[in-house]
Amino acid sequence: MAAKIFDRFKVIDTDTHITEPADVWTSRVASKWGDLVPHVRKVEGRDLWFVGDEPAGGPGFYTMAGFDGSFPEVPLGYDDIPRASYDAKARLELMDQEGIHAMVLYPNFGGFGSGGFLRLKEPELMLECVRAYNDFLVDWCSEDPKRLVPVMATPFWDVAAAVKEIERCAARGHRAVLGASQPEAFGQPPVAHKHWDPIWAAAQDAGLSISFHIGGGDLSDLMNDPAEMGTKANFSKGGALAFLANQTCIANLIYGGVCHRFPKLDFVSVESGAGWLVGVIEALDWQWINGHVAKEHPEYDLIPSEYFRRQIYGSFWFENKGLRGALDAFPDNLMWETDYPHPTCQFPGPATSAQRPSEYAEWALGDVDDATLRKVLQDTPARIYGLEV
Repeated sequence: MAAKIFDRFKVIDTDTHITEPADVWTSRVASKWGDLVPHVRKVEGRDLWFVGDEPAGGPGFYTMAGFDGSFPEVPLGYDDIPRASYDAKARLELMDQEGIHAMVLYPNFGGFGSGGFLRLKEPELMLECVRAYNDFLVDWCSEDPKRLVPVMATPFWDVAAAVKEIERCAARGHRAVLGASQPEAFGQPPVAHKHWDPIWAAAQDAGLSISFHIGGGDLSDLMNDPAEMGTKANFSKGGALAFLANQTCIANLIYGGVCHRFPKLDFVSVESGAGWLVGVIEALDWQWINGHVAKEHPEYDLIPSEYFRRQIYGSFWFENKGLRGALDAFPDNLMWETDYPHPTCQFPGPATSAQRPSEYAEWALGDVDDATLRKVLQDTPARIYGLEV
């Protein structure tokens, strides 16, 4: 009998999140800013983040692994969530229990495209808090830098500062750059605009990939329910449709010439699923050819599917049937994730039918050939994040 999948490879989880400890910023940011520095207060028994006197979410809202409930019912705070969500030693213990070799780490408080830092309003404080988070994450990952993979937050609203921060963080050990997939939601040019070229150039020079995590724009639709369909239905619908923004992001990268101008830069579509890739990439090719894009841009030497295969990657964590076509079409461009410890993560909880990561692998990937599994679970992410396997 063949060994189980997780026993055959050094499995890399390419999308997990860190629930930031309460003192991330208060212990690292200049005291002159007072209560404007992000800090945690307990309000009616619930741990909540505050900027000044404005609430800014809380650890329980996005740390749902193992929680028997779904939004708007969430854990109260740090005492009610897994220690592995905020403690590096506990995270490594969890990884050992689950048979996971390495985890790539994304933020919560600062937003999935770093837009959350804009709520601080003061540009100097915003930059100081981004730098503080990036330093904290390297320190957190120092518990085992061969297995914990830091992805830097980016002050995208200031391109010159972002370039300097990429250079600084690359030297400190960060493995990827968190990009803003919908910068127009924050009053910035769209991602296809050449305004962003210095950031792409800095990442390419540093050998770091760009991660576009879903939810990198305006998430207000998750909380607003104008159709009165119900809080849980609206939240779940918004989570599923967040994939659409990443489809648009990929189209912008290709049609806007970003991939052409930066051929050695890898882009990762994070937490966006993979089953839709075949149809979307086929549509991009069709419209490109029939729209005579090459006549307008003779410098473009590839078509969308070729740019995609060269330097864009997708990740998945719940699909089965829809995944097959993507694995057949793009075996070199897919990676696996768990989304730990978010509401729809792959660890036991209300949305996962108590399916553990290794159980999911056997269920969804059990009949996939080992050559493809090695790429998806191990070799592709190892290359992109510079890990030894």
